[in-house]
Amino acid sequence: MWRKPHVLALAALPGFALGRLGEPSTASSAAWAAAGAAVRTLHDAPLPPWPAKRHEGATADLDGECEWLVARDVLPADIVTRNRQIAEATFRPFAPVFVHGDLQSSHVFIDGDVIVGVIDWSEAGPGDPLFDLATLTLGREEHLEDVIAGYGGDADLDVIRAWWSLRSLLAIRWLIEHGFDPFRPGCEIDVLRSRM
Repeated sequence: MWRKPHVLALAALPGFALGRLGEPSTASSAAWAAAGAAVRTLHDAPLPPWPAKRHEGATADLDGECEWLVARDVLPADIVTRNRQIAEATFRPFAPVFVHGDLQSSHVFIDGDVIVGVIDWSEAGPGDPLFDLATLTLGREEHLEDVIAGYGGDADLDVIRAWWSLRSLLAIRWLIEHGFDPFRPGCEIDVLRSRM
């Protein structure tokens, strides 16, 4: 018997996104701090029952993307090499916590200074807490202090910045090949250049 598929409608969240990469954020410092506090709440929650995603070959993937960036003159070799070195700090032991896994500022909705919703939980699971903080603040270094203040202040800023380098190095080819522009002001290319 054929069954009609159910389509679930996502009700519109009130408010607006905390920010969008490459665009100025109109959110207040208090809203960014509230986002940090929300991330802390998530990270303090019990680990989910499913296993963490394995990242075997992460170093090889990073090396391949770096080679691609240099071979196609997307970025000068010195910028790629420097960011590759910075990214090494992410390859360290850590205690896994419940992470969102793709906590872009555009996935966090606010109404005034209050978090009213977080979308796109498809990557959620056990992971590195600093990855969530880095994803939230990618291209938003001016709000890192606010986020950390809301989070609780015990985050390693060098590792957060290393995640900025790693995420940007790994994303650029995909973005270009899928019609996105990592060269827009405040986006991945600028993030990598700012580490010099």
